[in-house]
Amino acid sequence: MSGSTEPPRRDRPSAFPERIVSLVPSLTEALFSLGLGERVVGVTDWCIHPADGVKPVPKVGGTKTPDREAIERLAPDLVIANHEENRKRDVERLEDAGLRVWVTDPRTVADGVALLEEMVELGASAEARARVVDPVRAAFDAVAGAPPGHPVRTFCPIWKDPWMSVGGDTYAHDLLTLCGAENVFSDEGDRRYPHVSDAQIVAAAPEVILLPDEPYAFGPREAAVLGQLPVPAAQNHRIHLIDGTLVSWYGPRIGQAIDQLRRLLRVPEGPVHM
Repeated sequence: MSGSTEPPRRDRPSAFPERIVSLVPSLTEALFSLGLGERVVGVTDWCIHPADGVKPVPKVGGTKTPDREAIERLAPDLVIANHEENRKRDVERLEDAGLRVWVTDPRTVADGVALLEEMVELGASAEARARVVDPVRAAFDAVAGAPPGHPVRTFCPIWKDPWMSVGGDTYAHDLLTLCGAENVFSDEGDRRYPHVSDAQIVAAAPEVILLPDEPYAFGPREAAVLGQLPVPAAQNHRIHLIDGTLVSWYGPRIGQAIDQLRRLLRVPEGPVHM
């Protein structure tokens, strides 16, 4: 998203909300992980985790197509949105209806960890913080203090026809960089998710290609197509199909994402001595 379509940022609310509508799948999962699931009265169609937790919760449409009237009927005292996933006009319409909206905007892994810590202040217990947040903070601090010595040239698309890549100034880019990747399309024009061609992919010579299963459901067919390109990732069999939440969901999954991505990128454990 860019330009006037982006919702304005809003600070975290100070009061404990009792009725929450979440328009952000990763933050829906975070609310349940923090023991705040009973306060969640509405979620989007894309909020699928935790499966048992969200199943009985009323659905209010998609992240880009929320049903304002349905949200209003739920009478939430807080709606959680995201600067990238939700549209400015939807946020403004909810606010015009008198609803309080918290627009989150993590652009880095550090932002994602800080956001999870802020969510504790919505009313989570000390036990929940110790169980959910502290391990995420520890995982981030450990890797932030041990930067990889030799970043691996990496291509991580998010769409096909045309290919769209993770670009700079995104959470996914920062996570990949933190885990040892050199994002080969981080500076491709002024797009946060640039369009790229087969020729550009070949010229970029990625050593690793990561194919997440969301938002585009990359699978064996796309892996086979990329496997025909004359790039090191194909020649060395380093094209990996991955869980898309690893690169795009900030929240409780951050620790797992760091661990799995570092393994795929073969980053050694512990500090790298330069």
